[in-house]
Amino acid sequence: MLLYGCTNLNTKGEKIYMERKVGTVSRGIRCPIIREGDDLVKIVTDSVLEAAQSEGFELRDRDVIAVTESIVARAQGNYASVDAIAEDVKNKLGGETIGVIFPILSRNRFAICLRGIAKGAKKVVLMLSYPSDEVGNELVSWDQLDEAGVNPYSDVLTLEKYRELFGANVHPFTGVDYVDYYSELIRESGAEVEVIFANDCRKILNYTKKVLTCDIHTRARSKRILKACGAEVVCGLDDILNSPVNGSGCNEKYGLLGSNKSTEDSIKLFPRECTDLVLDIQKEILEKTGKHVEVMVYGDGAFKDPVGKIWELADPVVSPASTPGLEGTPNEVKLKYLADNDFKDLSGEALKEAISNRIREKKDNLVGDMASQGTTPRKLTDLIGSLCDLTSGSGDKGTPVILIQGYFDNYVS
Repeated sequence: MLLYGCTNLNTKGEKIYMERKVGTVSRGIRCPIIREGDDLVKIVTDSVLEAAQSEGFELRDRDVIAVTESIVARAQGNYASVDAIAEDVKNKLGGETIGVIFPILSRNRFAICLRGIAKGAKKVVLMLSYPSDEVGNELVSWDQLDEAGVNPYSDVLTLEKYRELFGANVHPFTGVDYVDYYSELIRESGAEVEVIFANDCRKILNYTKKVLTCDIHTRARSKRILKACGAEVVCGLDDILNSPVNGSGCNEKYGLLGSNKSTEDSIKLFPRECTDLVLDIQKEILEKTGKHVEVMVYGDGAFKDPVGKIWELADPVVSPASTPGLEGTPNEVKLKYLADNDFKDLSGEALKEAISNRIREKKDNLVGDMASQGTTPRKLTDLIGSLCDLTSGSGDKGTPVILIQGYFDNYVS
């Protein structure tokens, strides 16, 4: 069996290799508060090395250092005002009646964007998906739809019909009635508002031919369908602020997608190109420690809450940048499958050795191999980013950098 490279000496002065007893470890790393223009390469590197010294651990090859997208965008100064959003919306959609379809229900993620969108139009036809938004925030429950005899795949509800059937529905976590909240935001921004509920993007064309589709992961399909069905202008959130407006921040690839509320009148955008950042951190760590680590920038994790039904991924991607060693998907065999099938007649050391040999001899590509069934077929950056998001949290932990050790280990490491 391969043993961990840490050694002790016996009474004869001979090296004894100790078997490693710990697998993956995820640590939140405390950092200073990041401001625009800060040197993130130095701050991240110093923070990780200071944490290692403080807590008594050492960096190893293939450790992963992950930096939350929030501090990357903050260091880049990637901010924009409501007025910048309004000007871009008006220029691209004409400033009259626009359809705003499939937004997520979020004070942090969308409300400030909506304020800017409404300032760039005279009337907003707001089309909400139901029973929930794209990431799982419910307007109504499936049970309520069944009881009302409503078919969400075909039925279009007016605001009056929605209230007649379902009354006021507040979000269980935020206590907000998002229908009222979004309607009032639009009015406060100087636009008229009409609210409808539908899941077929084509329905908005009965109200206006100029559409801003606000879905995240299905946006390409929505744009394609709308254009094919006669929409005059179709934009996604990724088309708004994809270049600077009067010196504002922007994101060339994602526009408003991945943005967060900064103040009541401004947003922090998703970070711009940051591949150089992860490569520079990797290089700095190598120079200071001799260890080749992997580095990534992460945003929302990609997982679903079984109770609240909310799918966390409101960012366009989990990781906008990573070092080349984080490309691909896991290539693992399932230990319980081997124990219950291939080696079901073995136990103890014989079972341990048989499984260890199977891991050592595994192919570089296990696609189609029954021994890999049940392993997670997802990108490494999505899996690691989800672990990072859970470790750092979104509140006051003060750990915007995550160090993950042992992620690429296996049973014989």
